[in-house]
Amino acid sequence: MGPAGVADLSGRIAAAMARIIVGKPEAIRLALVSLLSEGHLLVEDVPGVGKTSLAKALARSIDCSVSRVQFTPDLLPGDITGTSVFNRQNSEFEFRPGPVFANVVIADEINRASPKTQSALLECMAEHQVTVDGGTYPLGDPFMVVATQNPVEMDGTYPLPEAQRDRFTIRISVGYPDPAAELAMLDEHGAAEPLDRMRPVTDVRTLRAMIASVRNLHVAAEVRRYCVEIVGATRTLPEVRLGASPRATLHLVRAARAHAATAGRGYVVPDDVQAVAVPVLAHRLLLGPEGVAARRSAADLVRTCVGRVAVPSPPRG
Repeated sequence: MGPAGVADLSGRIAAAMARIIVGKPEAIRLALVSLLSEGHLLVEDVPGVGKTSLAKALARSIDCSVSRVQFTPDLLPGDITGTSVFNRQNSEFEFRPGPVFANVVIADEINRASPKTQSALLECMAEHQVTVDGGTYPLGDPFMVVATQNPVEMDGTYPLPEAQRDRFTIRISVGYPDPAAELAMLDEHGAAEPLDRMRPVTDVRTLRAMIASVRNLHVAAEVRRYCVEIVGATRTLPEVRLGASPRATLHLVRAARAHAATAGRGYVVPDDVQAVAVPVLAHRLLLGPEGVAARRSAADLVRTCVGRVAVPSPPRG
């Protein structure tokens, strides 16, 4: 499948999702970028703005296996990954897979579970496998975690560990809709639940072809160096205690590829990198005392880095 085919299918998926998430094209676009870049998506915002609906709409747009886990304080790691159960008939332990064994896993309110339970997803998200009682079990292909969380200032939440946040390719905020979009939402959602009427736009086989096309998209050496310099700039800011990791550089290039593919291009340009830099990098930064005192947000600091790094010039001839 070429970039034109990826762009066409992405547009159809986005149109289907837009009937559920009204007035949020940027959030939908970034969700698709995360899907096509073989990444994981973190949706962080206040309750009631459609975080779970966005996750469900993305999952239902594809004819694939989907599971949903409601994270609660009493949830255990085995409730996610699965457990070994003793079979009295053959006197052996058998592995019973958990809800993580699906193509799309919706982790609802992930930061309401304890850090011990959150850590059950670390291996799943990084290596696409589960290890239980010495046995290793591969996960689905493709595999994507779409997690929602409330801001950490709210009651009953546990902040995600740095290692967990670093495994999410993109973090987005849905935000409140404007009045026109909210009125349209009342018309769309007032009589019935539009998610119940949503039908898949594509299937797993076609999605694999889309992902393979994105994976092979051309990224010039100058653009790769541009990504490295932006990520490196986050590590030298005086306001930042912990900058973006090398994994962030890899995710930035992958997301830029997916962004270019959704635009129908077979190559990545600096504009693609700039478009995804904040959602890919901001949630990975830890502010130091200077950043907190200056009331600088991580997103502002990423924009500062993007502004400081010279944009590569197109090759001559």
